[in-house]
Amino acid sequence: MAVRVVVTGASGMLGGNLVRHLAERGRPVLGVDLRPGTDPHPLARYATGDVRDTALMTGLVADAGAVVHCASALPSYPDEEIRDVIVGGTGSVLTAAARAGVPRVVHVSSTAVYGLPTRVPTPEDHPREPVDAYGRAKAAAEEIAEKFRAEGMCVPVLRPKTFLGPGRMGLFAMLFEWAQEGRDFPILGPGDARIQMLAIEDLLDAVTLALDAPAGVANDTYNIAAAEFATLREDFQAVLDAAGHGGRVRSLPARPALAVLRLLGRAGVSPVYDRLLYKLLADSYVSIDKARERLGFAPRMSNRDAILSAYDSWRRHPRPPAGAAGRTSRDAWRQGALSLAKVFF
Repeated sequence: MAVRVVVTGASGMLGGNLVRHLAERGRPVLGVDLRPGTDPHPLARYATGDVRDTALMTGLVADAGAVVHCASALPSYPDEEIRDVIVGGTGSVLTAAARAGVPRVVHVSSTAVYGLPTRVPTPEDHPREPVDAYGRAKAAAEEIAEKFRAEGMCVPVLRPKTFLGPGRMGLFAMLFEWAQEGRDFPILGPGDARIQMLAIEDLLDAVTLALDAPAGVANDTYNIAAAEFATLREDFQAVLDAAGHGGRVRSLPARPALAVLRLLGRAGVSPVYDRLLYKLLADSYVSIDKARERLGFAPRMSNRDAILSAYDSWRRHPRPPAGAAGRTSRDAWRQGALSLAKVFF
């Protein structure tokens, strides 16, 4: 029988897709989340619970051969909650796995641990230099993972770039909505920064590779991202072209727009956080050579493939209720004051 896998964050975009991906490949899988799943897979099992509850998690992972820790917080959460969920949750899950004798925990981190690196492509040995609460929490969670790795547990750490695909909303829903309404879409500066992203399908493949690779290969840290990516202007324009209304990406003067968006964000009337603003102004991409050479990672989809897949899904499926906005990556973030800017586009 295939090894049972426990997936945390099973109601989120990554966790939900991973549960489905594993179940459809015949692997016994248990999904765990604080929120009940909205689209449970008939071949999977589910449990409702908080990953910060170590006693509960110890029982849930008791007979598992592996855990994939996807549960996280979003950068839009309050700083205290980000740290509690990401750092506290990671410590709890790894402690539970150690107590239960689980041999392998795949930890899903983020390239946010690098902060705003000037070295691109950014390799895994680049220093962790986070610049916001989310990045600091992800870096601290990696330190916990490395502690358990040093104590003998196999803990693959995956650092994905922003991943896209069916069900991904967040700020992308703003682009999709404006495109569908036939509007132009604003971008800071000329939009010539090369911003690497990732298709959810390729991230699922990477997680599977980390689950199945020999321990000596898996027990390492890997960047996971698309191999093919263009400029932000080109990728956003692809969505406007797919909408078919003649919308164009329009540049805004970077400095004044940046100042206004930072003020709106700090006033709580815009969902755009500082790190996102700054990383859109400069090239942001990582090296995936290590994952290719050691794990056998072979991304199949480009940035454009991923963003168009997410847009197609957005058009075909009902929008999430406004009350849920911003709590998961499946939710469309409230645009706040940014919605007023529509009149100019």
